[in-house]
Amino acid sequence: MFETPRKSNSVRGGVWSESQEELREMQPVSAVDTSSRAKKKKKKKKPQPGGKRSVSAPQLSTEALPETVSSESLQGECTLNNNDEPIVRGIFQIGKRSYDVVLTATRVTWTPIQPETPTGDASSQRKEAFVELKDMFAVKVKRRRTVGQQSGGTLLGITLFHCKRKGAKLKDHETHLNNLSVDHCEIWFKHLKALLSGFRNRPKSLKVFVNPTSHKKEALRVYMDEVAPLFKLADIEADLTITERKGHALSVLKECELDIYDGVVCVGGDGTVAEVAHGLLLRAQMDAGRDTDSIFTPVQAALPLGIIPAGSTDIVACSVHGIRRPVTAALHIIMGHRQPVDACSFSSLGRLLRFGFSAMFGFGGRTLAYAERHRWMPPSQRREMALIKSLANLKPEDCELSFLPLKPGTDGAQEQTKTRSKKDVRDSEGGSWQTTQGLFLNISIMAIPCLCSMAPRGLAPNTRLNNGSMALIMAGNTSRSDFVKHLKRYNSVNNQFSFSFVETHTVKAVKLRPRTQGCWADEVSEDNEESDSKSAPIISSDGSYPWNIDGDLLEVPSELYIRVHPELLTLFGENLEEAEESPVKCSCI
Repeated sequence: MFETPRKSNSVRGGVWSESQEELREMQPVSAVDTSSRAKKKKKKKKPQPGGKRSVSAPQLSTEALPETVSSESLQGECTLNNNDEPIVRGIFQIGKRSYDVVLTATRVTWTPIQPETPTGDASSQRKEAFVELKDMFAVKVKRRRTVGQQSGGTLLGITLFHCKRKGAKLKDHETHLNNLSVDHCEIWFKHLKALLSGFRNRPKSLKVFVNPTSHKKEALRVYMDEVAPLFKLADIEADLTITERKGHALSVLKECELDIYDGVVCVGGDGTVAEVAHGLLLRAQMDAGRDTDSIFTPVQAALPLGIIPAGSTDIVACSVHGIRRPVTAALHIIMGHRQPVDACSFSSLGRLLRFGFSAMFGFGGRTLAYAERHRWMPPSQRREMALIKSLANLKPEDCELSFLPLKPGTDGAQEQTKTRSKKDVRDSEGGSWQTTQGLFLNISIMAIPCLCSMAPRGLAPNTRLNNGSMALIMAGNTSRSDFVKHLKRYNSVNNQFSFSFVETHTVKAVKLRPRTQGCWADEVSEDNEESDSKSAPIISSDGSYPWNIDGDLLEVPSELYIRVHPELLTLFGENLEEAEESPVKCSCI
């Protein structure tokens, strides 16, 4: 399987020429390499009775093609009315056998050439294999070169690069069509290139952002070793930017010329994805003249976003790809698979704060705030420490929550706790807002399923990527042991929402306003920290509260208004419901 240039160039002793050199370098080689072999083979052809063709494919040229395909038709245009009508046909050697290979407008098909039996009947075992053109992303001329040789070389044939699916995983695969005839390979190469250029959704120029500090600082290595070779193989030009600080990608997206690109790619974790997605959507509002200091209806992003997972959780990548695998994500980008995704806008005091996909308040926000204060620790230890500290200091938040259900009388609400009261308020647009007050341990608002290793079914398994709604999950005040049981259910087949203190709603908008100004972290002692940070509260002195928005810490001093916007952003990927499900292994607390 093709993975890196170093591995690929050594496959079967051959290399693949770059697209600009393939046809130019083909002819000089033919004068030396193919003529001498042809003379030797002509001597072997003379004693064959009946003028039968030789089944040794590499020695055949265009004159040896079946009579049904003329030389004029081979060099003609690729536009055909019938997709099953052969465009070009020839004999190639695949592995150690010779095959009759046919190219149509939709696929490349090859059938093994079987010798006739003494009775004149052809062998009945003729297994046909094929590759759909929609699964093919590159075709290269294959040559054998000596060490240090940069151009030219002995022509071996052409190589087809295509992707194969196994569950949610996509793998790149190679099929070598060996033939030493220069004219024969040139005809096939031109036709295949013309057909592959007809896929308009496939990007040819990408803006790539890499966060070198993501997770274990492996994002740059992941891109250079696993993704960049595939982009080069597919003739995709990548404009690479290695981010130097937080907000670097956002500043670049605000100012750069996006018209020259077919898409934007980010390599990193959820924080990097959140920043680039926010930058794309914010740039679209700026170009459309939207006033971000008011409540407005946003416009869709101009370019699709590709996500290469290189973080610790990769929630967005897992939700759209179903798997944390950089090669799978890269192939989705190369093949032009696109999936519209709902996005949320987060506003406070009538001003847009950012765009995103999910948000957590309470336990989720406090855990992230703890982790951010210990950035010097390794990622895995930092997450475990923050989780333990948040559970040890588990306290509810007193807040007022209003939400607009997707439909009046939405099912799924659990029994109300005694500490809350409900009332209905009519929205100005005719919807019915529901308001509840009380103590909550955690509140989650999610527009995507939020799949991850600790929640293989998703933090919000009842929502979808583009159903135009958000999942509102409210965990009320309860004991620490019951809350831990609720968290553990995310990693099991049991329903994590079947507790009396948990409510779920399908909503279009949410307003959350904390009702206390106290600091929950004032009593927390941190023996291992310096004295000046022992009394530092998670809630800042100005009364702002920590929110976990797509893995990024955001402090909001007052009410936060969250709205869902259907299909606001397009991601490179596929709908998981249309792909084959595969088991996911994970671990939890």
